[in-house]
Amino acid sequence: MTTSINTLPLKERLLSLFYQHLPSIKGQATAGVNRLREEGLAEFERQGFPHPKMENWRFSDITPLLETDFAFDFSNQSRPFEIEKIFTCDVYDLDTFSVTLLNGWFVYKNAPLTRLSNGTVIGSLAKAMEVYPEIIDKYLGKAALPGKSGLTALNTAFIQDGLFIYVPEGVKVEKPIQLINIVNSPTPVFLQPRHLTIVEKGAKVTLVHCDHSLTHNPSFTNTVLEIFAHPQAEVDHYKIQNKGRNSALFTSTFFHLEKESKVNSNIITLNGSFIRNNVDVLLKEEEGHADLNGLYLTDRNQHIDNQVFIDHASPNCFSNQLYKGILDDQARAIFSGRILVEREAQKTLAYQNNKNLLLTDDAKVNTQPHLEIYADDVKCSHGATVGQLDPDAMFYLRSRGIGEHAARQLLMLAFADEVVQKISIEPLRQRISNMVEKRLKGELSICDQCVLHCSDKGPATFNIDMSKI
Repeated sequence: MTTSINTLPLKERLLSLFYQHLPSIKGQATAGVNRLREEGLAEFERQGFPHPKMENWRFSDITPLLETDFAFDFSNQSRPFEIEKIFTCDVYDLDTFSVTLLNGWFVYKNAPLTRLSNGTVIGSLAKAMEVYPEIIDKYLGKAALPGKSGLTALNTAFIQDGLFIYVPEGVKVEKPIQLINIVNSPTPVFLQPRHLTIVEKGAKVTLVHCDHSLTHNPSFTNTVLEIFAHPQAEVDHYKIQNKGRNSALFTSTFFHLEKESKVNSNIITLNGSFIRNNVDVLLKEEEGHADLNGLYLTDRNQHIDNQVFIDHASPNCFSNQLYKGILDDQARAIFSGRILVEREAQKTLAYQNNKNLLLTDDAKVNTQPHLEIYADDVKCSHGATVGQLDPDAMFYLRSRGIGEHAARQLLMLAFADEVVQKISIEPLRQRISNMVEKRLKGELSICDQCVLHCSDKGPATFNIDMSKI
């Protein structure tokens, strides 16, 4: 089931493994998907892994991560893993349609694809390749082009399973869809989930995506998510990251927006050894709307890198970015936000703001706002700040009898709250607010079962029939 090779550099190992396991990798995919895989492999062979000599990777060196002797899993079969015993926790009282990935493979109870009464389809990408080949061929790899980066190309070459969502025209999915991505392996593991979401005209969906590790073994997760929003569609996307100290998590999210569609993206990073979030938005048609928010709380030697690119390709579109970070100890953060306003994109409104608090002299942040404008009738702005806690505010709180430690906590909570308040799901906003408070007090453990499952409600389990994996 699992293959581990350690005699070649990781790039050469992956190229070799592709051909060695080609029948398993192909599965029941269409000829179009297999051509896409070959295109991805060729692009990865050309680009390789990113390195610090690349402009947008010069502050994030992943070379040490690539020296690990990772295992790879290309076959979808039962594993000796009793998730009901290990993944017992206090259930978070969030009413969602929840789905689970285990080591990149979709886990299901009754069927790999579920069709709701309103026509929405939720389930395994691998199964969707068999059941809906025309949809897969139309959308897969059309936003996440292999040429975007070596990691995107690598993920494309090894597309096997992940989450598939299809929302028909005019359907408003009432419950958020919650994706819980679990990593559990006795050895270091290299994973590449691939997700695809299509939201048809006038439809609406909310996706909550969290990543969790059940062991402290090293892992390298290279995730690619494509979201297509057709005219007047709305997408709310929440990504919550609370990973272990040996987890490297790379997520590339591609939003493809058509006329009058909207996307609201929120990325909350509470823990993680090495995390990189790439957000790529194409405002393809008029009156597209993108609201992108991020919060990163990092300490010790953690490394958090957020890269945002917004392409205003049509007139009368709006985009706003708000990313805030609090860094402690020797932590490192990077923010790079690039706004491209193309010549045809008149009447563009585009704003970007990145704010950072450094709690120690050893913490470090690199922030890079970019504006590239070719139209002449636009309103655009960008700004970035790096500073410490406001001494005047500290003095004001201390003068009213509040201790120094409590005063620091209050100021940090107020700083983070601007992003937390962007979360539109009330129970999720309250939960994230509590988690941020615990995180800033040093009380939030990465060993909590799941970032969305740590309330004081009664214990429950995920009833997953492992024989159905």
